[in-house]
Amino acid sequence: MTVIRVALADDEAMIRAGLRLLLEHQPDLEVVGEAADGIDAVAMARRTRPDVVLLDIRLPRQDGLAAAREILAEGGARVIMLTTFDDDRSLSEALRAGVSGFLLKVAPPEQLLAAVRSVAEGNALLDPAVTVRVIESFARTAPLDERLAPQLASLTDRERDVLREVALGQSNAEIAASLFLGETTVKTYLSRALSKLGLRDRVQAVVFAYESGLVRPGSARGADA
Repeated sequence: MTVIRVALADDEAMIRAGLRLLLEHQPDLEVVGEAADGIDAVAMARRTRPDVVLLDIRLPRQDGLAAAREILAEGGARVIMLTTFDDDRSLSEALRAGVSGFLLKVAPPEQLLAAVRSVAEGNALLDPAVTVRVIESFARTAPLDERLAPQLASLTDRERDVLREVALGQSNAEIAASLFLGETTVKTYLSRALSKLGLRDRVQAVVFAYESGLVRPGSARGADA
């Protein structure tokens, strides 16, 4: 059994204790470090080399967003941002920074455990409760980058269709229903698109779709990602 190494960064000791208790009751999860501020979070990640970092978006000394950028720049670890209901601007900035997931601090325990495992496997995760807000917030501020046009042109029509639906917050099941495709086919098209574009996951796909002009502000609609 592969054990997933998890690091925790939150300025509230009780939250860290609760997360540690939850995670360490799982045979495939191991907590390898804790930090109470952003500077210590970066140092802890460098020291312990976790697979996944659960990182509060609001931290003292150095905020969670800045800490995430440093941790991601080191390579190796993936970051799940823990957020509240009023961090829209920070969420869109975190999206650009390349975090792999967003979870509300009030998310059910089973959802957090599933998120850690999913992100460790290389997937991206957007909490259904914040998906639409993240996408709409990003859409309002995404700059159009004309240099991405050749990459966008490399996709087939179906790959662009699937990528557009992903950027609008649609799940694979919803995309399948919308485009009259099987879910497996949707996954294949998305995988091909990500590969051609050199993107890691659905989060990066959302960023590319808006910055390339495939989807523009005002297009986002509510859905589970």
